[in-house]
This record gives sequence, C-alpha cells and structure tokens, in this order.
Amino acid sequence: MKVLTLALLFSLPVGSLGPQKPLRQPTTQLTRHSKGGRWYFAASGHAVYCYGPVMTVPRSNGELQKVATFCRDGSAVVPLKD
Repeated sequence: MKVLTLALLFSLPVGSLGPQKPLRQPTTQLTRHSKGGRWYFAASGHAVYCYGPVMTVPRSNGELQKVATFCRDGSAVVPLKD
C-alpha cells in the first residue's frame, strides 16, 4: 500500500511552491508615457493627445513649424495649427 501511495505521489507534476510572477508585458512609447499628456489642435483639423514636448522644426521651404511629439495615435511627430 505504501509503495502504491509513493508511486502516485511521485507521478504527480511538481510545480514551484513559491508565488508565481506575473508575465512581463512589452513596453512601448505609449505605455511609458501613460500620464501627463495634453490635447493639441493638429494642422489637419483634428485634436490629438500627445505626451512629448512641443518642438519647433524647420520645414522644407525654410519656415519654422510647431510639432507635438509622441502622440497617442502612434505618430512620433504631428504638425500643429498655429
């Protein structure tokens, strides 16, 4: 009887006895900036929510243009309406 009980105990799968760690989720730019964003009015006429700073960058014709960076829609740079 003892042999049967021991055989049954040894045939069971052995798991870790400590608490299981949660699975690590991959981080993206949006998850790193989950707080502190702001709404901006894009040059396309839409409102965009961006986490990064507003920067002034030169356009191809030499003029300067304000852009918002790291927006919720996945865009790195969105031109803003003045």
